[in-house]
Amino acid sequence: MAVLVGIVSAGLVGPAAHAASTGVRINEVESSGGSPGDWIELTNTSASTVDLSGWVLKDNDDSHVFTIASGTSLPPGGFVALDVDPVYGLGSSDSARLYQPGGTTLVDSYSWTSHASTTYGRCPDGTGPFVTTVASTKGGPNACPPPPAATWPGGTAVANADATNEFGTNLSGLSFQSAGVVWAVDNGPGTLYRLVPNGSLWKLDTTGGFSSGKTLHYLSGSGDPDAEGVVYTPDGVLVSSERDNDHNGTSLMKVMRYDPTATATTLNATAEWNLTGDLPAADPNSGLEGIAWVPDSTLTGAGLHDEHTNAPYNPSNYSNHGTGLYFVASEATGTIYAYALNLAGGSFTRIATIASGLPAVMDLEWEPSTGRLWAECDDTCSGQTTTLVVNTSGRFAVTASYKRPSGMSNYNNEGFAIAPTCAAGVKTVLWSDDSNDKSHALRSGTLSC
Repeated sequence: MAVLVGIVSAGLVGPAAHAASTGVRINEVESSGGSPGDWIELTNTSASTVDLSGWVLKDNDDSHVFTIASGTSLPPGGFVALDVDPVYGLGSSDSARLYQPGGTTLVDSYSWTSHASTTYGRCPDGTGPFVTTVASTKGGPNACPPPPAATWPGGTAVANADATNEFGTNLSGLSFQSAGVVWAVDNGPGTLYRLVPNGSLWKLDTTGGFSSGKTLHYLSGSGDPDAEGVVYTPDGVLVSSERDNDHNGTSLMKVMRYDPTATATTLNATAEWNLTGDLPAADPNSGLEGIAWVPDSTLTGAGLHDEHTNAPYNPSNYSNHGTGLYFVASEATGTIYAYALNLAGGSFTRIATIASGLPAVMDLEWEPSTGRLWAECDDTCSGQTTTLVVNTSGRFAVTASYKRPSGMSNYNNEGFAIAPTCAAGVKTVLWSDDSNDKSHALRSGTLSC
């Protein structure tokens, strides 16, 4: 059960919703093209589980009655989607009305005058006005439109940060280890780079066998992971991949761990997690992109809600997961997923499902000093980023949306990383351009501290 919320968006789509004094609310409505048909989603904004047995859903016709099955309950912050289509269909100009048992006490309602291009949903979940969502999210948090993009919160200037054709095409994810070391991955063939400063630029490290980067393989020692995201963590270097380039017509959304201290020029994963079956189906070239790591101490301090246990996140529930959670992003849906990974490899538990506020996400970055998770999109979204924090309900929610720096063209930036330290009131920010536009794949700018 998903339990995360999106961001407030402007305006009502249709007539205002009616709400009685109960914590249960109509949260999302699918009136056209749903699976398997039309449905109405409810959420619970109260602090107690509500027994929905015998509650009634109607459209604008009092003779159309859908009775919720006995034994149906809705916990705080939970979602339940009811397939009303076997009883009645929702029209282009219609209503969704929720009643307590007996069908006479109205709890909540929403009316519209035309089908939504996606769905109608409250933003934020359970409390906000109904808007047209970014995507249908049946049984989960609404995909709410992001707030209007603000000016980039740093310098306007952006400079090339690599030598001409230092990397070529396919440079993807980025991750700072320290102010003097950056990790990067190439998605074809899958390659891990270690970068060090070269004056104002960054270059390939010539030590430890990294002078040409290190070829990546799966745990089996075979395959060519389409390495899209990378993060340096206390557990090692972890890479997210959307497919095996040796079989590029098949989606394979995996996370792999590599030993950054190994001296060989070819690296086999020391552990891997196949998330394909746990995630929505995606085109082989639109799967897992970004990856970030957030320490448990931060998440527990912020009161993160665990959708697996439907309680505050408790690290002790997940043995051998290390000291933090891994966040991965789907290019296809713009959704972020948080996982406790069993570091022995193989097993995992999804802790959170998060709407990024973007239609697609290419990289993720955790900024420890501000407690913000950054989501970054490429030229698909004109280089837009959003920031997310854990809100008072324990859910990651979008707090801001930013345009790219005005001094940077709309490049195909698939990597985004923020330096861990400040200098003269700013942090260095790096972007990697998968297309190597103008013969440069790496660019630098600044973010105000």
